[in-house]
Amino acid sequence: MNTDELRIFSRVAELASFSRAADQLGLTRARVSVAVQHLEERLGTRLLQRTTRSVRLTEDGERFLDRCRDYLSEGEQLATMFRANTGGLTGRLRIDLPATLARDLVIPRLPEFLARHPALEIGISTTDRRVDLVNEGFDCVLRVGVLGDSELIARPLGFMRMANAASPAYLQAHGTPHTLADLAQHRIVHFAQTLSPNDAGWEYFDAAQGRYRIKPVRAIVTVNGTDAYNAAAVAGLGLIQAPIGGLLPGFAAGSLVQVMPAFTARPMPVSLVYVNRRQLAPRVLAVMDWLAELLAPYFAEDSELTIASTSPSAAPAGPAASPSRSARRASRDASPAADAAVPRKRSRRPPS
Repeated sequence: MNTDELRIFSRVAELASFSRAADQLGLTRARVSVAVQHLEERLGTRLLQRTTRSVRLTEDGERFLDRCRDYLSEGEQLATMFRANTGGLTGRLRIDLPATLARDLVIPRLPEFLARHPALEIGISTTDRRVDLVNEGFDCVLRVGVLGDSELIARPLGFMRMANAASPAYLQAHGTPHTLADLAQHRIVHFAQTLSPNDAGWEYFDAAQGRYRIKPVRAIVTVNGTDAYNAAAVAGLGLIQAPIGGLLPGFAAGSLVQVMPAFTARPMPVSLVYVNRRQLAPRVLAVMDWLAELLAPYFAEDSELTIASTSPSAAPAGPAASPSRSARRASRDASPAADAAVPRKRSRRPPS
């Protein structure tokens, strides 16, 4: 069995397009079409039904695709089962990361990972938009935020601790807030995907009521991107609440100052999401394990999660966003989940 033909067929089937498969594989459309034709001739059956507008699997194609994926995955594992002990893993993979986490936490540590696997190639997408794992050819995506339901698989890693921040210039001009009452004299940078100025506010845990609440606070700037959110705070446009991993470089550089540590927002779930396959390629498992290990120091402790879980609105939407028993253990268990982070209805902070 020709593994190149199997790989090409699998990609065409997943993308439902010869052209997109050719683009992702770096081949001509003619080469992709011929490979699928040869495979069908070898098998003696039609795997794909082609029209001028669509490509879809036949009944035989659906049955064959499942076995094809298993065959390719098992073949790759056999080919690399001893390589991790010598020259590392090989091949290429595509991942999608939130822009801030990629810039501040992942990419600075990437050289040491690639030093262990010099033959491995990684394509990294950094975006705050929802990506389509299948049609865009991603092996896995990292999501910070509550997940919706889909046929994809999520591996919960933990819950990212939150922090509050402002620029030194802002604090010099407006003073440093210490209590919720002080917020009446301050303003925040509002985060909303639709740029709606409504519902701007400060999230905090109300110990008396045992739940998270939102205190309305004035906002004069609304953004819908994580880089813009942090940049607005650095520019002195207001206070922000964000995952601590994206704020640490600003704290270290002195461009941001942590404020009101007793009034932080609810920790945000972090998950790795991937396509439902029985066996993942060793290189995909390796990068997922590395990301889990890399992010673990920024996850909330069990005691913090206990506080968060007391709020009726704190429960994530679906089992995929639930962490392992200890957030630091970066569990390898997986459950059905979404292909992207879905901000909570009342979310006022960026997903990464």
